[in-house]
This record gives sequence, C-alpha cells and structure tokens, in this order.
Amino acid sequence: MKKFLIDTEATEQFGAELWQQLPIKCLVFLNGDLGAGKTTLVRGFLRAAGYTGTVKSPTYNLVEEYNVNGRKVVHFDLYRLVDPEELDLIGIRDYFAQECVCFIEWPDKGEGFLPVPDAVINLTVDGLSRLVNMQ
Repeated sequence: MKKFLIDTEATEQFGAELWQQLPIKCLVFLNGDLGAGKTTLVRGFLRAAGYTGTVKSPTYNLVEEYNVNGRKVVHFDLYRLVDPEELDLIGIRDYFAQECVCFIEWPDKGEGFLPVPDAVINLTVDGLSRLVNMQ
C-alpha cells in the first residue's frame, strides 16, 4: 500500500490508522532517512491507543516501552547500534516473545539478529511531505 502524507499531522494519522490494523503481537520495521517521520508515525499509533505522554525517539537508550490500555508497545531505534550483537545485551529476543507491537527504526543495523517482520513501512521525504509504502 502506498500513501501520500502531506504533513506531520497526516503522518500521525497514518500511525493512528495502524492502531486499528495491526495485531496485538507484531514486528514492524520502519525505514527512512533521518527526519522521515518514523517516530512521528509511532507517536500517532500511541496517541490512537490513548497514550498522552511524551513520545520521543529512543536514539540514545535504544528502546522505549509503553503500556497503554492493556497493550504493550515497544519502540526501538537502532541508529547508534555499532554491532548487531549488542541486541542480545538489551534482551531483544525477550521483547519479541512478549505479546506486544514492536516498532524498529533502522532495522538494517540489526541484520542477522532480527526475525522476519510482519510489516515493513518505508517513509520517503518529498519536500515537506512524505510518501509511505507499507508491505
């Protein structure tokens, strides 16, 4: 599915739509350059779930966990990962064993340690807009 997202609000709305579409347990890879809207999409997903707190990119600590209305959402950002083996240190396999939605930004950094995703979302910057392609 391809979709044109005109602004930040549209990117958040797309994330909100995913709240209704994704199963309780799934793995989603988020691909896109810096500033493409990956965290904005996750914020939209969490807002649709009822989360009202701050949603920040987990760039420095690699992972942020959210418990919202009885569902768990885990947001990974592997941008600063030096070696995929570091994923064992944060217990990434334990997260995948749980009933939760896992979003992973920069999944290519974890190649060889990450399982096959349930969905892949590619965000491409087009001026102030975004083109999203979900597989």
